[in-house]
Amino acid sequence: MLLHVGAPKTGTSFVQDLLFQNRERLAAEGVLYPAERFDAHFLAALDLMQLPWGGLEQQAVGAWDRLAEQVRAWPGTVIISHEILATASKDNARRAVESFGPDAEVHVIASVRDLVRQIPAEWQENVKHRRTLRYQQFLRQIMDPTATGTIPTWFWGVQDIPAILDRWGGDLPPQQVHVVTVPRPGAPPTLLWERFASVFGLDPAAYDTESVQRANPSLGVAETAMVRRLNQRVNGRLANEHYREFVRELLAHRTLSRRPGKVPLRLPDEVRSWAVDLSESWIRDLAAREYDVVGSLDDLRPEPEHLPFSDPDRPPHRLVADSALHSLEALLIRTAELRTETDELHRRIRELEVERDIARSEIGWSLKARRRVIAKADERGWSRAVLRGYRAVKRVVRR
Repeated sequence: MLLHVGAPKTGTSFVQDLLFQNRERLAAEGVLYPAERFDAHFLAALDLMQLPWGGLEQQAVGAWDRLAEQVRAWPGTVIISHEILATASKDNARRAVESFGPDAEVHVIASVRDLVRQIPAEWQENVKHRRTLRYQQFLRQIMDPTATGTIPTWFWGVQDIPAILDRWGGDLPPQQVHVVTVPRPGAPPTLLWERFASVFGLDPAAYDTESVQRANPSLGVAETAMVRRLNQRVNGRLANEHYREFVRELLAHRTLSRRPGKVPLRLPDEVRSWAVDLSESWIRDLAAREYDVVGSLDDLRPEPEHLPFSDPDRPPHRLVADSALHSLEALLIRTAELRTETDELHRRIRELEVERDIARSEIGWSLKARRRVIAKADERGWSRAVLRGYRAVKRVVRR
């Protein structure tokens, strides 16, 4: 039993989509990825931890128990993966492990990346989930050891790697806890998948990584600033399902993330220094625990940066305006596509209505003809007798 618990922004969306697309191939190799829909493990995680999530928690009721039942019934390896599991409490983690049955050998997998890259990525994810908090406010909250609000609680719940592994792996032998490190920038693009595949016991070359569509790409400074400002305008007016479809998926993931020349989100110098010191303490802590490290703990040591910090709270107006124009273009094109689809549906409805009216007319003409025949039969003696016999037989058959 392989349980991948995050963290967010460590290639999790990529891995989950690749596994979901290859469920049949995996099953043929004796590996179960139990998901009838791509977000099945997400819903199960919501159910396990009783998390509210924009109404989706209502769909999640009972999802973890159904997932655990599939795990217990499968004779081979099972893979479960979702990054929000990182924030599970120790009680949640214990319940999850116990739900797989007393004979299950559970291995916990945590994918990790250096804090200097994770902190800007987490703020960006907050923005893509409708939040309007400025970058500097976000940084102050997560650096405050006394802060107890939603933002710092969530951040450290999914990013404090030693604490996550305490909760999930504290009762497991260290050889059953696997730390997969995200390679440094410039590494071969397939290296992270190769590391995951080695833990999953899969041949990485046997899976088409080019087919993955649900990766979680990053935005730049101006793009994130534009989405944050958009949130200020549409929050309270745009339903969650529409926000997910049009803002997060269409604009953020499929449009703005693909713009060339994006200026990456970075940390101010003082925040970067703090994050580097914290990362060094984590490296020492994880090394002492003797977990199975896939990659190198050196990957958690941030590389030196030579580019200046660009503040997304004060982005260049020209770049934000350009991002807005790209967004408007994408929305217009999608609106036109939806209009074409709607027009085609209306056209088909009109065709079906005509066919319905013709069918009704033909049925009406047939009934009238039958009634005329019956009326004439009633006028003739011998026909009347035959008709009475037919009706009597029909009454018997109905009984």
